[in-house]
Amino acid sequence: MGRVVPVRDVMKKKVVRISADDTLWIVKEIMDLGSVRHIPVVDGGALVGVVSQRDLLRASLSSIMGISADEQKIFLEGVRISEVMSAPPRTIAPDEAIQAAARMMAEHKIGCLPVVDGREIVGILTETDVLRYFAMKA
Repeated sequence: MGRVVPVRDVMKKKVVRISADDTLWIVKEIMDLGSVRHIPVVDGGALVGVVSQRDLLRASLSSIMGISADEQKIFLEGVRISEVMSAPPRTIAPDEAIQAAARMMAEHKIGCLPVVDGREIVGILTETDVLRYFAMKA
């Protein structure tokens, strides 16, 4: 079957985190500026959820109602991340095999896994990271 590659060898180590009390407007700005599609949500330092680009789109009225950018900003500033995030988050340990992570993501139809060591977020593994790993391996 080949060498077992741990998640830590594939994950991104720099992780943007956001507070559950922040608003969707902040999420939109981070995603737009940082080209990020998934952000772990913390409350008092503890991981409580994940907010994704899909969550943002689902909550945004602009795509279906054609509202202005100003109206969209006002709306998104009124929505707390805790209202739309996926919780509790599915996570994986850094020593787990990349194959196990890929299976978990496919089985649960999720686009990322926060990587946790104990209670600390040490990285994030996205579907793009997994695809890139298996494409390079082929």
